[in-house]
Amino acid sequence: MVKVIASNVRKGNVIDLDGKLCVVLKAESFRPGKGTPTTQIDMRRIADGVKVSHNYKTTEQLERAFIDEAPYNYLYQDGDAYVFMNPESFEQVTVPADILGDQAVYLQENMEVQLSQFNGVPISIELPQKVVLEITETEPVTKGQTASSSFKPATLSNGVRTMVPPHVTAGTRIVVMTEDGAYVERAKD
Repeated sequence: MVKVIASNVRKGNVIDLDGKLCVVLKAESFRPGKGTPTTQIDMRRIADGVKVSHNYKTTEQLERAFIDEAPYNYLYQDGDAYVFMNPESFEQVTVPADILGDQAVYLQENMEVQLSQFNGVPISIELPQKVVLEITETEPVTKGQTASSSFKPATLSNGVRTMVPPHVTAGTRIVVMTEDGAYVERAKD
């Protein structure tokens, strides 16, 4: 265990909170004009899956647990779980759906992810920042809508809805952020 200040805690870190390990889901720092800067940390307890939220002064010290982190390839979905394989040892690990959360829709066959385990138990997963998906449905271009800031709704091949520029049509492959599904650019393939 190593001590870190609250403002340095990031999503995916594992914190020892009163003897219980918690994986960080979200860490947000607030710096008000007056008063003490604080960091709000949303976590999920690894033992029972309960979500907890705490506010800390940004300089407050927390215990960070060290975990085994390795690249794994996504293989397939098995009911409520997802199966990943270590490309070096060929060891397969089954990850419960609640660990992936809403990022599960971005999983693609053979996608390489960073899987974190503590004592052999999967605790968090990090997908690539960007993925390439195809647009299955979008509205036609509206004449006169040429402003660079205008966007239209589109449905992606994984079922997620996102906003895309007016020039993008159905069948186009685009790059999106796995964190929030935001459009980045047209795919270069």
